[in-house]
Amino acid sequence: MEKVVIIINGKGGAGKDTLCEAAAKAYRVTNVSSIDPIKAIAARHGWNGEKDDRARKFLSDLKRAFADYNDLPNRWLEERYQEFISGENEILFVHIREARQIDEFRRRVKGKCFTLLVRSARTEAQYGNVSDDDVENYPYDYVYENDRPLDDAGEDFLAFLREIFRREGLEL
Repeated sequence: MEKVVIIINGKGGAGKDTLCEAAAKAYRVTNVSSIDPIKAIAARHGWNGEKDDRARKFLSDLKRAFADYNDLPNRWLEERYQEFISGENEILFVHIREARQIDEFRRRVKGKCFTLLVRSARTEAQYGNVSDDDVENYPYDYVYENDRPLDDAGEDFLAFLREIFRREGLEL
């Protein structure tokens, strides 16, 4: 069975999770984010899940601190990657915002891996933190323009993925 890691990025509200859910209708998918362990820590200490600019900056700063201190985000992702490799799923979507972390995680992946930016006109805002505001500053392998209503984007995204898999020589 072929497996592929797709490092996915895009500003908040671009529809990344909706597109991953659409992919899960056609493929066996695991969907994780490098911010997940940071959110768990933050939730234990007062963060209640809000996604306003202040919370986004808090999570971005906390993630950067852990990345600098003990590489927690990448160590956690590597554990999810090893679980994926030994499991039955075909696609591992890995949400990573920061260019340095994208490169570091990509080096750890031993199999087929590519980067994907999801772009949408709905997400032109600046959030006031480098994690969200710098997502366009990376040389992604592929860019998906997600300007359809989110409910309608699924089939288009699946066709986009099939074309990528064809180009990459993958049979999923």
